Amino acid sequence: MSLPPLPQGPLSGHAILVAGASSGMGRATAQTLAGLGADLVLAARRAPELAEVADRLRGGGTRVLDIPGDLAGLDAAQSAVERATAEFGRLDAVVNCVGTNVTRRSLDTLSESDWRELFRVNVDAAFALTRAAVPTLKRRGGGVLIHVSSSAAKRPDLSGVGYQAAKAAVAALAHAAMEEARADGVRVSVIYPGFTRTPMIAKRPTPPTADQLAHALQPEDVAAMVAAILQLPPRAYVPELMLWPSQS
Repeated sequence: MSLPPLPQGPLSGHAILVAGASSGMGRATAQTLAGLGADLVLAARRAPELAEVADRLRGGGTRVLDIPGDLAGLDAAQSAVERATAEFGRLDAVVNCVGTNVTRRSLDTLSESDWRELFRVNVDAAFALTRAAVPTLKRRGGGVLIHVSSSAAKRPDLSGVGYQAAKAAVAALAHAAMEEARADGVRVSVIYPGFTRTPMIAKRPTPPTADQLAHALQPEDVAAMVAAILQLPPRAYVPELMLWPSQS
């Protein structure tokens, strides 16, 4: 007996790589894009959590390739892009949800090793994914690259000097890459979410209050904005999108 056809959606036939897909915004983005019919390549450092996300989406009929590993190196990012293209015959978009922070984050407590780790995870991964993805998107005549930064890159707060500097660097990288790639049909966007209820809040020096959590964004809110950008026609470009809690 033949299997029923997969459900069609606005992103059916699109192959999209989501980095940082094991939890938080990346996980929510993968789930949202699966619901829109996309074929997915999911990458993250935490292999067990990534496998759980991939298996759940496959159970719903989505075609998924999961790639555990650290994409902060160019070789790893290039391999992920090449495997995506080999698996699905194309790559239409890359969504970078990779990010981290540290607990000891104030200027007088941030260590040099933590400063370097913040840039390695946040900025090096953004560079590696951009450097690996843009040539592939250019060759296919265009595509979309979305970097999820943070409202801390726009509006100073107490998230830490290293985190804010790293997330601002991600945005600068994205805008510079857009200027180099726009003539080839590649669009590079940046999303700046405000306080979002993700596992990373566990690294806050002081736990958020119940009221703060009640008014926080949810990962699905960020995923909805990613999906909206990906569904725009090639003539439309979103340089930046700020998404903040309405009661902050």
